[in-house]
Amino acid sequence: MGELDNYFLSEKANKVERFRHLNQYAKKGQILFTGSSLMEQFPINEILLNNGMNLTIYNRGIGGYVIPEMLNAMEEQIFGLMPSKIFINIGTNDISNPKETKEMLMSDYRKVLTQIKERLPQTVVYLMAYYPVCEKVAAKQDWDALTPVRLRMERLEEANKAVEELAREFGYNYIDVNEGLTDESGQTKEEFSIDGIHMWSDAYEIVFNNMKKYLI
Repeated sequence: MGELDNYFLSEKANKVERFRHLNQYAKKGQILFTGSSLMEQFPINEILLNNGMNLTIYNRGIGGYVIPEMLNAMEEQIFGLMPSKIFINIGTNDISNPKETKEMLMSDYRKVLTQIKERLPQTVVYLMAYYPVCEKVAAKQDWDALTPVRLRMERLEEANKAVEELAREFGYNYIDVNEGLTDESGQTKEEFSIDGIHMWSDAYEIVFNNMKKYLI
């Protein structure tokens, strides 16, 4: 494992520890956003203020997270907040791994949902469809962004069907709030994409407008 890998592992561990401390002061029974970097980078509080909405939403996304890592941080990412609603976007990094299969994704995701169902039976849960990607922007990066982007493109439809199936299995809600993000090819519009994978705040404003009805 290289120095950069060690740095990212340390960063993730530090975020989990920070969340553990923050959760002591969080108001229980509010709305929770949780998942990996695509959730962590959702500027929800800025968007809420801009829209004049008086909602309390906690963001417990951790960049780089895969589902097995979330399973080791359920207290910090979910249970410590005792939320009334949970919006989950996890698994994008899992499907970017060529060794990951649909069955592995569903098995790991099912473990997350099983724990939520047992610990938070009254909580309303939303499983979010995975965001699209942008091959053109990925090709311009000075790191190999094309490999994970192309793999996600290949697997996106099947992965979203798997998440939708899990939502039905647990009696949860599957939501696709991506309308307006894509161009005619079905990829993220270039102006919305930072690196082919992650998105600028403009894109999240569109996502927010699509999901607003689920928040209130």
